[in-house]
Amino acid sequence: MITDSDRAYMKIAMELAMEAEAADEVPVGAVIVRDGQVIAKACNTRERDKTATRHAEISAIEEACKALGGWRLPDTTLYVTMEPCVMCAGAVINARISRVVFGVPDLRFGAFGSLLNVAELPLNHKVTVEGGVYQDENRDILSAYFKRKRNKQEKAD
Repeated sequence: MITDSDRAYMKIAMELAMEAEAADEVPVGAVIVRDGQVIAKACNTRERDKTATRHAEISAIEEACKALGGWRLPDTTLYVTMEPCVMCAGAVINARISRVVFGVPDLRFGAFGSLLNVAELPLNHKVTVEGGVYQDENRDILSAYFKRKRNKQEKAD
């Protein structure tokens, strides 16, 4: 069940997505919360860092591990503006994150229900997943970014 707190944390993730967009990164933001406190937040930095693994979720997980002093993140919720990919879903499982709340489904790469559902695999850790929080707003952010990128590319051609 999505709560007002879930919506508030998703708003923070959306602000981070806008920061990514301003830096010409795919606009995805992620926030990790435990006991009502934000313990980590990040946005995509793949272009800046020139590495495929700099997804918002991975960076937020790394920051949360440092903040909590270990690789296990039980009793945490990851809020992310777009459904995690396979890499990020694997990191969620390995970090023992309890819950994922995402905004817009990712029909091309989504690993928590759209393309496939990692949460349904017979793994040693189960994660609860809820999607669709501010789905339209998150879709609009992503669509505007990719439209701008396409227009920029067309002008360059």
